Amino acid sequence: MTTTTACGPAQDSGYRAVLGSPHVARLLGGTLIGRLPTGMAPIAILLLVRAEHGPLALAGALGALYGLASALGQPLLGRLVDRHGQIQVLAPATIAASTAFLLLPCTGPVRHPVLASLTVLVAGLATPPLEAGLRALWPVLLPDAGRQRTALSLDSSTQGLVFVAGPLLATGFATGAGATTALVATAALGLLGTGLVVTSHPSRAWTPAEFTEAVHWTGPLRVPGLRVLFAALIGTGVALGAVNVLALSAAERHHAGWLAGVMPAALSIGSMLGGLAYGRHPWPGAPAKHLVAASIGFAAGWLPLLPDPAPAVAVLGAVLPGSFLAPLLTAAFLTVDHLAPEGEATEAFAWLIACIGVGQATGTALASLSSSVGPQFLAVVPLTGAGAALWLLRRFNDRLST
Repeated sequence: MTTTTACGPAQDSGYRAVLGSPHVARLLGGTLIGRLPTGMAPIAILLLVRAEHGPLALAGALGALYGLASALGQPLLGRLVDRHGQIQVLAPATIAASTAFLLLPCTGPVRHPVLASLTVLVAGLATPPLEAGLRALWPVLLPDAGRQRTALSLDSSTQGLVFVAGPLLATGFATGAGATTALVATAALGLLGTGLVVTSHPSRAWTPAEFTEAVHWTGPLRVPGLRVLFAALIGTGVALGAVNVLALSAAERHHAGWLAGVMPAALSIGSMLGGLAYGRHPWPGAPAKHLVAASIGFAAGWLPLLPDPAPAVAVLGAVLPGSFLAPLLTAAFLTVDHLAPEGEATEAFAWLIACIGVGQATGTALASLSSSVGPQFLAVVPLTGAGAALWLLRRFNDRLST
């Protein structure tokens, strides 16, 4: 497994020191830019179908297909990175995904939905595992454990910007120059961000581990602790996927259309603030203990929304669960780092991301079918995940504390 314990005296682990470390700012920025298509594509696909006067059901189906394909493709590409290196996988994957985005308007989604579905499928499956690749680089870039935790907190905090800026960019490009331009911009930003990553020295120099024996086909999933952790994080993903639908439902009930966009944005802002606070200071205990505490806080954070409060209160209320989200993800990644088998870190991180993505797609579907459940739905599912995290802590406490 990956070692995150530094040798020698602890270094300054403040944000300025971490961002001032060689290559860190470039890799963080490149990963954020390269992941913008994840936030842009679903909206751009929706706007393309609607621009061709296609049904909303088709637009939603294509958007959901992209999300699922993107989530499921991460572990496969992560495994390839672990076997062949970052540049050998990230560059071809980005080219394939960007090409699919550029070709999608040419398919005529409304007239040829099957061809459009295949194109969207390629775009999703080829989504480069930039986030997992960056997490695999942290131990190389920042050998000090304190700096790694700070970098992961900063990383997890800023990832929410993808789902705030992405839809805004897609909508802006589509409004100003048409839906096709939005897809062109999606492709261009993916190429730009990945280019910044793969042309950096750490990414080019990163070499896969040499395996002395054949690795089991299940990869990191053969580790019981990882299976439990990933299952628990599906619950977190369900809540994240449901919040968009439930925010729209609340906006309609209160006749406040702005709430549909502002409430998810408030969740992301809370995540950023919580992650920055978590990474600012060292916290006692193993990452698994932080994971349990953050899981419980994230689930309980939805409880103030149970009475279906006024829109302004709902926005402030969404900040509360969001404040636990980035610490939860940071602790989860640190836990994966402890449990991942040697040489399989990228795939393990990719599985974590994939499980959250599958949970998001599931949450969107379930909330669409049962939006009347409201915030209770958001609280119960993550609480189930928190329970699984508690079991994880008890079952693997000795290993996670070392």
